[in-house]
Amino acid sequence: MKTLEELRQFYDTTLINEITVLEAQRKAVVKKVSIAAAGILAVIAVVLTLMRGAMAQSPMFAMFPIIFGLVILGVITHLMARGYVGQFKDVVIYGIVKFIDENLSYSKHGCIGESVFRACEIFKRRPDRYKGDDLVAGKLGATEIEFSEIHAEYKTTTTDSKGRRKTHWHTIFKGLFFIGDFNKDFACEVVVLPDTAERFLGRLGQMFQSWNIGRGELIKLEDPEFEKLFAVYGDDQIQARYILSTSLMKRIVDFKKKTGRQIFLSFIRSRIYVAVSYNKNLFEPRLLRTLIDFAPIQEYFEDLQLAIGIADDLNLNTRIWSKQ
Repeated sequence: MKTLEELRQFYDTTLINEITVLEAQRKAVVKKVSIAAAGILAVIAVVLTLMRGAMAQSPMFAMFPIIFGLVILGVITHLMARGYVGQFKDVVIYGIVKFIDENLSYSKHGCIGESVFRACEIFKRRPDRYKGDDLVAGKLGATEIEFSEIHAEYKTTTTDSKGRRKTHWHTIFKGLFFIGDFNKDFACEVVVLPDTAERFLGRLGQMFQSWNIGRGELIKLEDPEFEKLFAVYGDDQIQARYILSTSLMKRIVDFKKKTGRQIFLSFIRSRIYVAVSYNKNLFEPRLLRTLIDFAPIQEYFEDLQLAIGIADDLNLNTRIWSKQ
């Protein structure tokens, strides 16, 4: 794996010239957005002045022009920054991916397909809205990998007392979704989920785990630390233990600690799926943050290194017996 010292050298010798051009582009976008924001604020001030009578009766009326103005500003910012964001990804994210490993490809608009996401069996609810970007794919050693950002949501609809319907969107998963060729052949399905029930409810939590409908049989393993963090379900006790060896369980625990995030795994048809939850968009530039600074470059590098490094963290390149 590449080191921070190597990244610094790459930044100083290769990236810096293109980043300087991007920084000028960023400043131009910020200036245009600032002018647009000033204009919108002026309009809001005029509207609030005209609404003084209504606001005297109910101060809540002031919220409508403010919220409307913020929505308009958000749309304008998105449209003005779109070209800069695309150029940033072509230069910075693509450059860092190739710096980490030349064998990897990068597509800023690509993502893991919805059918593949559903086939992993980690998330049972079918998405009503599905999107993603920043697809990285290629071969690391003996292991084919691909990953991208994913945001999958489902919707619910409520009706209030006046018969007005409202749609609500709920996140199924948002974060990094990784697929790799596993280093053992198997035919069963095994799903590894965060174990919140046992952590908070003890033995009662174990009972709730065994009731997890549609998940297959609860698999009890002999690693106490792993058992505290995860609940495992599968359709074959023996093959589940063959897949989740003592060394792999330790690696999964270490990876969980390394990320500090909620992680989900499944093993299906000799492939491994890993979902790492994030609330932020990982590979998007921050418009108000300068690029002439090594810190954001290091942040993008570490996020990509974490995803690409899953193959090493879980020892996927060690081929077992007949797996070639």
